[in-house]
Amino acid sequence: MKNNIAVHTNTYHGFSLDQALEGIAAAGFKYVELSAVKGWTEHVMPDMSEKQLDAVKQKMSDLGLKVVALSAHANIMDDERLKDFEISIELAKKLDCEYIVTSAGEAHFGKDEFVEDDLVIRNIKKLLPKLEQMGVKMVLETHGEYGTGEALYAVTQAVNSPWVGICFDTANVILYGDNLPLDDAKTCSDDIKYIHLKDKIGINKDWNFPGTGNGELDLKGFMEYMSEQGYTGHYSIEIEYTEDYCMRDKDQPGDIDIANQQVKESYAYLKSIGRL
Repeated sequence: MKNNIAVHTNTYHGFSLDQALEGIAAAGFKYVELSAVKGWTEHVMPDMSEKQLDAVKQKMSDLGLKVVALSAHANIMDDERLKDFEISIELAKKLDCEYIVTSAGEAHFGKDEFVEDDLVIRNIKKLLPKLEQMGVKMVLETHGEYGTGEALYAVTQAVNSPWVGICFDTANVILYGDNLPLDDAKTCSDDIKYIHLKDKIGINKDWNFPGTGNGELDLKGFMEYMSEQGYTGHYSIEIEYTEDYCMRDKDQPGDIDIANQQVKESYAYLKSIGRL
């Protein structure tokens, strides 16, 4: 059985949601992960009206797309941001998302990040009633100080809930965790519930995340390993390009063409290895 493969709309950071959805559909993908990250990629947000959310749903329906997850990173070690995240869980429910993705700290521009398992575990447990009420599963992304699946495994095992798991980002474990994805996945595979299939050039701290199959990671081998472990969940393509392209204002001629082409090439690669 083939896994559903989505595209994370953060791939279109700096572009509109319409541009993102149109590019994803044109490439041939059928599933999306919507970005709702405050101060970064705000394609959908909790303060949107019902009319605005209905328009998003209609747009996806018109393009033949189905949403599988909401990316709503918030520092869950901070009580105020924990409240924001609870509201995002409600947004995920409104959009019919199966999963909501967050990191332990802020996804971008986080300051003074630290590791404190007890605090993360305690705050996640506070969220369990809301997750169960909304029927949305929470997955913690390998990111920042919790940059490996092994580090997150200690948290998810302590929480011990079917509503909480790991979002394994194949490139982040290199950037933040200084580990290779296959090696790291072996430490936590039974708690991996969602995967960001992100490629990388350079086994180092450089920001260089091209289209899937255009980097240096053995993503085919990684997917084969996860299948052997019985993984039947979603994959979500995330492309973050070079730091220059990702961070600049997307107002230069041809910028959208770069994004669309990388998404198309990702589809072609996944099709060539029998995953689509």
